[in-house]
Amino acid sequence: QVQLVESGGGLVQTGGSLRLSCAASGRTFSVYAMGWFRQAPGKEREFVAAISGGNTYYADSVKGRFTISRDNAKNTVYLQMNSLKPEDTAVYYCAATQATALLTIRAYNYWGQGTQVTVSS
Repeated sequence: QVQLVESGGGLVQTGGSLRLSCAASGRTFSVYAMGWFRQAPGKEREFVAAISGGNTYYADSVKGRFTISRDNAKNTVYLQMNSLKPEDTAVYYCAATQATALLTIRAYNYWGQGTQVTVSS
């Protein structure tokens, strides 16, 4: 069982930056691949980024602006978000999986409660 708690969301102007954190419980954090997803009002939840071992994956919409990283000693995964746009406004969720289909929502077994990111124009 893994429990995930996100933090770091907030209100930021267009072009600004935020760093989201996701703290995980348990002693086996390192065996999980971690992902970030987001859900905007009226839209489906979508993949943002994932990290597995030394590999990272990004949605085209955030590539070059967002960076996912993890600190296994702290049981934490991060999402550094730069050059934010109004269309990045959403609730951001972190998730954990031991599956290999990292871009697929259904692959993830554990989810946090989400943190709101609002980008003003």
